[in-house]
Amino acid sequence: MSPEIRPGAVAAPILLRRARTADVRGIKELVDGFASDNILLRKPLVTLYETVQEFRVAVRGREVVGCGALHVLWENLGEVRTIAVHPSVQGGGVGHVLVEELIAQARALGLASLFVLTFEVDFFVRHGFREIDGSPVSQDVYLEMMQSADEGVAEFLDLAYVKPNTLGNTRMLLDL
Repeated sequence: MSPEIRPGAVAAPILLRRARTADVRGIKELVDGFASDNILLRKPLVTLYETVQEFRVAVRGREVVGCGALHVLWENLGEVRTIAVHPSVQGGGVGHVLVEELIAQARALGLASLFVLTFEVDFFVRHGFREIDGSPVSQDVYLEMMQSADEGVAEFLDLAYVKPNTLGNTRMLLDL
């Protein structure tokens, strides 16, 4: 049974569930709204379709009003990605429920920690994340992870070529 989120004074309840391919265009529209302010990176539609199984969405009727993804980076490490909540429902707990769902999913997968790159430090601190410097993985794992073409992995590794994407963001980790 999916959790129900009831922010004040909305016409229909907001439900949390796994994303479906039919949600991808709504996810893109939501993400692009934050990308224009450089809060999130714009994602090509094809990337969202390729990763739709990583997403959870908050929906009101057929409208996607929130989204977030869990991406596995390594054997015991995942990343919370692409958390976005439509301005019309911000402050109603949608983001918190999405993050808690992704944390629960990470635990169910057997992950030991979660990474996030964010401007919203206080929000993630409330979920137990802490700021980090450097890489929290061994040198051997670091070298293996460098083979990934995924830009999020490069951000996790704090590689120089993604620095323009990460300016002003804080690198945070949650031990599960």
